[in-house]
Amino acid sequence: MKNNVTVVCGGGGFIGGHLVADLRRQGIGPIRSVDVKPFDGWYQKFDGVENLVLDLQDKAACERAMQGASVVYNLAADMGGMGFIENNKALCMLSVLINTHLLMAAKTAGVDRFFYASSACVYNGSKQTDPSITGLKEEDAYPAMPEDGYGWEKLFSERMCRHFREDYGVKTRVARYHNVYGPEGTWDGGREKAPAAVCRKVIAAKLAGKHEIEIWGDGNQTRSFMYIDDCLKGTQMLTHSDYVEPINIGSSEKVTINQLVDLAESIAGVKLKRNYKLDAPKGVNGRNSDNTLIQKVFGWEPSIPLRTGLEKTYAWIHDQMVSQAKSK
Repeated sequence: MKNNVTVVCGGGGFIGGHLVADLRRQGIGPIRSVDVKPFDGWYQKFDGVENLVLDLQDKAACERAMQGASVVYNLAADMGGMGFIENNKALCMLSVLINTHLLMAAKTAGVDRFFYASSACVYNGSKQTDPSITGLKEEDAYPAMPEDGYGWEKLFSERMCRHFREDYGVKTRVARYHNVYGPEGTWDGGREKAPAAVCRKVIAAKLAGKHEIEIWGDGNQTRSFMYIDDCLKGTQMLTHSDYVEPINIGSSEKVTINQLVDLAESIAGVKLKRNYKLDAPKGVNGRNSDNTLIQKVFGWEPSIPLRTGLEKTYAWIHDQMVSQAKSK
């Protein structure tokens, strides 16, 4: 049977769910969406899609997922925000089984394109000590000193993709995502990332009338945050291109965490007292995406302003919190 299925691994997750939705909007099909979570835990689930609950750490599950596959997007990983990453290094490392078994199955199935979602956490930590960092270039991943646990797994899996491409002809493509955010994702429970966490805290303070917020670290650490729509465009552009090396897909709009809070407060129309939890996980001091290479290769870079994306994210999380409060 000719391979013609587009497979989204991690399709029940935040980015995966948005990707399936975008593929459907484009009329691409058939689509297979695969996730380890039971269906009631998927962020988005669609009719007209082959939805499968499979543990992709298992080799047989990966073989099932790859049957008839033409294009594969591997977004599956056991991960979360900095609090989760720093406290669950072994769990993060076990995601290496997902990409390894998927690559093996993709090779056997004759998959045409294989996209792997890596992370800015692969970058050398010594280059991220200064909040005033301008940006991380792709070559800054070596000499290797990535984020412990999660970053090492991502860097190793990048190498696996490289060698499956070089040795077996699997057309792998690798993106290093920088902090993807947006609606229809994790906003509480410990796995949420900074934009969702900040929105949740600001909304909670406003709804409760308790005008205080806890910030992890001193708030001076810098990051860039990429809205989901830019992530989807860059991912599909890279997947179907001839560019084979790992490349940044991230916004270059650098802000401090304090500035991120400023934006959320402005959207909410409140001003909160800030309590800094200096012993909380805060990650590196400075991280931003250098987009020189993606501009050169594709004439494009993520460009949706943080304010624009955060307004949409805030509104969605606000609706979730109000709905949740009413149901109690």
